[in-house]
Amino acid sequence: MMNIGEAAAASGVSAKMIRYYEETGLIPPAGRTGAGYRTYGPKEVQILRFVRRARDLGFPMEKVGDLLALWRDRSRASAEVRRLAEDQVAALTARIREMEEMKATLEHLVHACAGDERPDCPILADLGGGNCRT
Repeated sequence: MMNIGEAAAASGVSAKMIRYYEETGLIPPAGRTGAGYRTYGPKEVQILRFVRRARDLGFPMEKVGDLLALWRDRSRASAEVRRLAEDQVAALTARIREMEEMKATLEHLVHACAGDERPDCPILADLGGGNCRT
């Protein structure tokens, strides 16, 4: 058995996030020592690694919970897992498109900005909805 710091190091999930995942019910509460310290075994560390990997792939918390439930359910159909992954690919694609649009807008504004001693600033004007205030 290991304490929360050791479980954090073994899983790559911070102790703060482990506590948060427990509080939100994403992962089951840890066992406790007689003194009240959390204890973790290999199974709990594996769950934490699963959660970390799913989060690294951008899955939102509720979808991580769905994935955990499917992972634990040996009678599940892989089609359900695939659907969740396909939905995540679509969400990431949309987010990438949004970020590319933001980047293009910022590049345009940077190009339009003289960057000199004058107070005129197209970047601030855009952020202010067309009204550049100083």
